[in-house]
Amino acid sequence: MTHSRILISDSLSPGVADLLQGAGFAPEFRPDISRSELLGRIGDFHVLLVRSKTQVDAELLNKAAQLKVVGRAGAGVDNIDLDAATHKGVLVMNTPGGNSISAAEHTLALLLGLARRIPLADTSMKQGQWEKKKFEGTELLGKVLGLLGLGKIGSEVSKRARAFGMTVVAYDPYISDKFARELEVQLLSLEEVLARADFLSLHLPLGDATERLVNDDTIQKMKPGIRLINCARGGLVDEEALMRALASGRVAAAALDVFQQEPSTNFGLIRHPNVIATPHIAGSTQEAQEKVGFEIAQQVIDYLRDGVVRNAVNFASISSREFEQISPYLELGEKLGSLLGQISRIRVGEVGIRYYGELALLNYKPVSSCILKGLFRAMGIESVNMISAFNEARERRILVTETSSSRERGFRNLISIQLRNEARMEWVEGALLHRGNLRLVSVDGIGLESPLGKFLLFIRNQDQPGVIGQVGTLLGNNGINIANFTLGRHEERGEAIGVVSTDSPLSPELARKIRELPAVAFAATARLDWS
Repeated sequence: MTHSRILISDSLSPGVADLLQGAGFAPEFRPDISRSELLGRIGDFHVLLVRSKTQVDAELLNKAAQLKVVGRAGAGVDNIDLDAATHKGVLVMNTPGGNSISAAEHTLALLLGLARRIPLADTSMKQGQWEKKKFEGTELLGKVLGLLGLGKIGSEVSKRARAFGMTVVAYDPYISDKFARELEVQLLSLEEVLARADFLSLHLPLGDATERLVNDDTIQKMKPGIRLINCARGGLVDEEALMRALASGRVAAAALDVFQQEPSTNFGLIRHPNVIATPHIAGSTQEAQEKVGFEIAQQVIDYLRDGVVRNAVNFASISSREFEQISPYLELGEKLGSLLGQISRIRVGEVGIRYYGELALLNYKPVSSCILKGLFRAMGIESVNMISAFNEARERRILVTETSSSRERGFRNLISIQLRNEARMEWVEGALLHRGNLRLVSVDGIGLESPLGKFLLFIRNQDQPGVIGQVGTLLGNNGINIANFTLGRHEERGEAIGVVSTDSPLSPELARKIRELPAVAFAATARLDWS
């Protein structure tokens, strides 16, 4: 995919463009591009690289007819409409942790600024005054730092805070006790952290559960005179509630790098004498910007060249090693999904996917995406891709269940796909054999072993003599060469299933003639030569 056109619409290191060019791509570096020009030109590009300035919203995505990837140089994706991107089948990747050190250092800078009232003292000095007694500060030694969030940035803050002799407590429901012990941080409930902290630093993602987490109610649970630092997401703090707490003295001071609206026009808060405000620069160091720029460029290169997905926020990430392991199963899954979609006779209410053997130990989520992609494309939904497949199922109210078992069931690896509704069920199973050969090994529980060739004829028939000969005669008389003919039988039910691989597709007229054979209960053609 070296023909892919790449637009860099935010200020990244110029070396990022050099890296992309060295990999054989032709990036366009336009950090000054206007919104109107971007809307007019986005349809020409396959990849968009951004920081926080460019708003990748539904309006932009609707005009991005060829867009495949949005790369965010940095962790936050607040400026990207993930639902709209997923609906359009656009992969969104970020670079979490690329600016962790810079953000942690800025947090400590703000922490020290609050403790020693440095900004006010500096302003006073610049006004020609010498007010030693006015700017008495507080030591960090022995104080309690409360962290809401102990991820990459929060953990780096904890290390540096402990070097100042602070006691660090944290609230993070997704961090293990073992990890916290290694950091010498005590994990507590949210209420306990709020009650104990002398300084409180926010390092949580913004979501429904965390939006305006700092509000009138939670502020009342904080220790009187607490000092607040937010270098995470502006939406974590109810700014009006913070203003009330500053006025009452419940919050002694606050240091904010992020705001509910950016650029912020809440000048009452920004100009408050007990507030330190910086314009969202926690991650803005030369080292961090170079690092996240090069990281996102390399991730895009790996995806375009090899299909490797790392740090995706709307799709299961795949490391290079994982991609190498599951690569053949991606093709197997898509072909099985496509085949089942073309031969099925039921209205789908649920898709059940089960992985057996070594597949159960791998990152199989991308395989499921390929299965759904093949299934939905067989149903005529041409726009679906790996990124949008699960969303397509949700929109159609189709339940998708994934299960796994280490049991091998006669094969080292096996994929079983079932289509179900309230009345009936149909399913196929496939496996990867030696030398990468893809095989259909079962249909509706009837065993067989058929290669998944480009063109297939699928037949359900009565288990009686002469059917194979009649089908073969019709194919031969119409110039269709048979590459493989596989038969599976269910003796108790008196039925058989035939799968014929052919070198060329059957005409609708020929398929009709085969369906009209007396012993044939059902026949369908399938094409597996597209992706």
